[in-house]
Amino acid sequence: MSQTRWLSDDEQRMWRRYRDVNQLLELAMERQLQRDASMSQSDYSVLVSLSEGSEQGLRARELGAALGWDRSRVSHQVRRMEGRGLVAKGECPEDGRGTVVTLTDAGAEAIAAVAPKHVEKVRELFIDELTPEEVGILTDIFERVVNRVGKVDGITLPR
Repeated sequence: MSQTRWLSDDEQRMWRRYRDVNQLLELAMERQLQRDASMSQSDYSVLVSLSEGSEQGLRARELGAALGWDRSRVSHQVRRMEGRGLVAKGECPEDGRGTVVTLTDAGAEAIAAVAPKHVEKVRELFIDELTPEEVGILTDIFERVVNRVGKVDGITLPR
């Protein structure tokens, strides 16, 4: 039987502030996207992944892997976005079994219009509060934690 390694006061304060930062940034980003583009962060994430992919689109499973989403979530999200004309689905030309998701002209216009506003909000709320040295330190910390989660729990994000 192992002893619980409770967090110290400093560790607990840091952990709670991290959770607060994460929650507040997610909420602020969601509000910005809703206000400026009537889209959710999920919409934005799909549009970013497709805009950074090839012109032929991404297989639904590749899109899910890029976003860290399961097949059901990808399917529902793509269906909603297809209904709004932001993405299109088609058969995979290589084998006909998979679904390929592509960015429509409306989707490309939407991401082009909202991305500058979104990145400005990221800068305003987060990046501009940090020195270049702190950006480097936080990047190193986040990379170590991401690698640790991958090793301990087998959860990885493609990048």
